[in-house]
Amino acid sequence: MNKYVKEFFHRGLVFGGFGPIILGILYMIISKVENDFSLSATEVFVAIISIYLLAFVQAGATVFNQIEHWPLPKSLLCHFSTLYCAYISCYLLNTWIPFKKEVILIFTGIFIAVYFVVWGIVVVSVKAASKKMNKRL
Repeated sequence: MNKYVKEFFHRGLVFGGFGPIILGILYMIISKVENDFSLSATEVFVAIISIYLLAFVQAGATVFNQIEHWPLPKSLLCHFSTLYCAYISCYLLNTWIPFKKEVILIFTGIFIAVYFVVWGIVVVSVKAASKKMNKRL
């Protein structure tokens, strides 16, 4: 098996469990704010499984940025596409957003904006840390 595939699965297995923990915390907060908040057993089951898979894929997808022989645009496209497909699938499956063209377009726009803002912050942070380390050398 390819070392990157192994790393994808390793990262996913290590960090995938954080998704359901965060989901539980969010559901607890919502139940404290909303007086008559309730979910069926099926809704809870689907949410736990889908958020685990979302966290698994999100953690595993970080491997795309580590494949040194890939050009930056290719790794960004693979990372972005993987995350977008995982998020949109999870949100639609759980009906956290309705399956309407306008809503999906708004979600997509927000996802793109947030993705590139976070990516930009990471790039700036890495460059600053590299510059600092180079000065020390």
